[in-house]
Amino acid sequence: MIPRYTRPEMAGIWSDENRLKTMLEVEILAAEAMAGLGQVPRSAVALIRKKARIDAVRIAEIEETVKHDVIAFLTQVGETVGPQARFLHLGMTSSDVLDTALAVQMKESCELLMAGVKTLKQTVKKLAKKHKNTPMMGRTHGVHAEPITFGFKMASWYSEVLRMESLIASTLEVVAHGKISGAVGTFAHLSPRVEEYVCKKLKLIPEPVSTQIIPRDRHAVYLCRLALIGSSLEKFAVEIRHLQRTEVHEAEEPFTTGQKGSSAMPHKRNPIMSENICGLARLLRGFAMTGMENIALWHERDISHSSVERIVMPDASIALDFMLARMNRVLSGLVVYPEYMQLNLEKSQDVIFSGTLLLALVDKGLSREEAYALVQKAAFEARDTKDSFEVCSGRSAGIARYLKPAEIRRCCDIRSHFANIDYIFKRCGI
Repeated sequence: MIPRYTRPEMAGIWSDENRLKTMLEVEILAAEAMAGLGQVPRSAVALIRKKARIDAVRIAEIEETVKHDVIAFLTQVGETVGPQARFLHLGMTSSDVLDTALAVQMKESCELLMAGVKTLKQTVKKLAKKHKNTPMMGRTHGVHAEPITFGFKMASWYSEVLRMESLIASTLEVVAHGKISGAVGTFAHLSPRVEEYVCKKLKLIPEPVSTQIIPRDRHAVYLCRLALIGSSLEKFAVEIRHLQRTEVHEAEEPFTTGQKGSSAMPHKRNPIMSENICGLARLLRGFAMTGMENIALWHERDISHSSVERIVMPDASIALDFMLARMNRVLSGLVVYPEYMQLNLEKSQDVIFSGTLLLALVDKGLSREEAYALVQKAAFEARDTKDSFEVCSGRSAGIARYLKPAEIRRCCDIRSHFANIDYIFKRCGI
C-alpha cells in the first residue's frame, strides 16, 4: 500500500468499509430477487434493507472465533437485523458474495483509472501541439540518429495513451462479471434468475460458467493490463530521466519552491517522480505474474488465490492510479529546453544528415554500397576534424563528382526531416 499518496477515490473503492458494504448489497439484492420469485417474504427484505448495518470492528472480532470472514460478516449483519437475517445467503456460497463484490470494485477501479488516463491524454496532447515544430535529436541505441521534434515524441506517447484507454475499456468488459450460482456453480439451490437480477442491478454480466468462483483468468487480465499500462508509463518516465541527465539537459521534471534534491548536494534537481514511476512499474509486473499464478486452482476451487488477491488487487489499482496522477503532474509541469535541444543537434557536426546524403547519391546512380562508403568516410572525417559534415562532404572527390554544393547543402537542411510531421499528427488525431 502507498497510503501517503493514495487518492481518496481509489482508496475508497478498496477500503474494507466499501468492500463490506458492497458485499451487503449483493446479499440484499439476492434476497430481493428471491422475494420476487416468492421464496422470501418481501416484508423481510424491506426490514433487512432498513436495519442492516456494517461494523468492521465487530466482524473482525467474530472472525477471531469463527475463522471465516463471510460467516463473521453474516453474523454481524444478523446482529443488526434480527430474526429476518435468516433470509440472507439462502443457497449461496461465500464466493457468490466475495467474487461479485470484487467484480464491482474492479469495475469501479477501471472507471477511475479511465478518468486518470483521459486526463493524461489531454496533458500529452497539449505538449505535442506546443512542441510540434521544436527540433531535437532523435536517438537510437542512445546515440544521435536523425532529427525529430519534441512534439513528434509526444505524439508517439499520445498514441500510446490512446491504447491505454482501449486497454482499460476492454478490461472493464472482462472483469465486470458476477456470479450467484452456489457452492460449485450449478445453481443447485438457486434460480439463475437470482444471479441475473443481482448482476443487472450491479451493472455486471453473469459469468457464463462459474464453479465456486469466477475463473481467475479474468483477474489475471486485470492485473496484466494494469502492469502493461504501468510499463508504458515507465517508458515515458525513463525517457524523462534520460532527458534530464546533465549531459543532455533537454527537459526536466518540475521543481517546486522549497523542494530539495539532495541532503548532501544543494545543487541537485533529481527526476524523483519519474524514478518513483519506474519502481512501481516493477511492482505491477510482479502483481501480474501473481495473477497468472492464481489461474490454476484445484478442481472447482481452492483458497490459495484468496490471500494473494487481498493484497494485489487493491495495491495494483492504487499503484497505477498513483502512477497516472504522478505522470500527469510531471508532464503538466515539464520544463522543456529547446536551446539545449538545438545545442545537442549541433554536436554531431551535421553527420545526422548522412542518410539523406546517402539516398541522394543512390538517386544519382551509385550502388548503395558505394554511396555508403563515401558518406561514412565524410561523416567520420567530420567527427575527427570538427568540421561540418557539409564541408567534409563537399571536399570529398567521390561525393563532389555526383552532387553540387547546393545539393549537398539541401541534404543538410533539417526541414526536410519534418515534411510529414503534419501528416503524422493528423493520423494520430492531434
